[in-house]
Amino acid sequence: MRALLVEDDPDLADDITRALTAAGFVVDHCSDGEEAWFRGDVEDYAVAVLDLGLPRLDGLSVLRRWRSGERSMPVLVLTARGDWTEKVEGIDAGADDYMAKPFAIGELVSRVKALVRRAAGHASAVLTIGHLTIDTVRMTAIFDGRQVQLSQLEFRLLNYLGHQKSRFVTAGEIAEHLYGTGDGNDSNAVEAIVTRLRRKMGGGIIETRRGFGYVLASHAE
Repeated sequence: MRALLVEDDPDLADDITRALTAAGFVVDHCSDGEEAWFRGDVEDYAVAVLDLGLPRLDGLSVLRRWRSGERSMPVLVLTARGDWTEKVEGIDAGADDYMAKPFAIGELVSRVKALVRRAAGHASAVLTIGHLTIDTVRMTAIFDGRQVQLSQLEFRLLNYLGHQKSRFVTAGEIAEHLYGTGDGNDSNAVEAIVTRLRRKMGGGIIETRRGFGYVLASHAE
């Protein structure tokens, strides 16, 4: 999953980035509102964590621009102040959740995961798709009653497909959510991971449709 973190405090940004990365996210970080608005407008993110007190363009303005541009990714708003009026303004502007600083990093990670699940229509942290069970907290997978040993990239790919329901996903989109926009963002790398998952869980676990991309087989039924 690819997450956008917008936070101008470098120490806090580092802490959040490490925690989200450990939880299986690919994190893009920016520290001012202008860059945040642009990246959120042109890039594909599963979730955004947005501080309100930003230089160049405040967080509420960023959020309003995203929503007016029909950017629908879930957004967790952060603020240094616990004022209830800011909470109301953030929710009215289109925020999906709200946290006042200081906060526990672990709680932030849990809330981010919950936002991604709800956006995909899943109420539980454990996704059940046919014979496949994906535990998004423990970052494990069980197929046909047995736990499957997965690398971090294998889990990320399986988890991303698990959140897409019946939507076919291109290799390019998967690569962005596995690697971000840096090196390694290519369809050959995605195909290699898909091949390894098929070896571990059977060739039918992931369906490929030429010109459309990949989908979990149970979703395609």
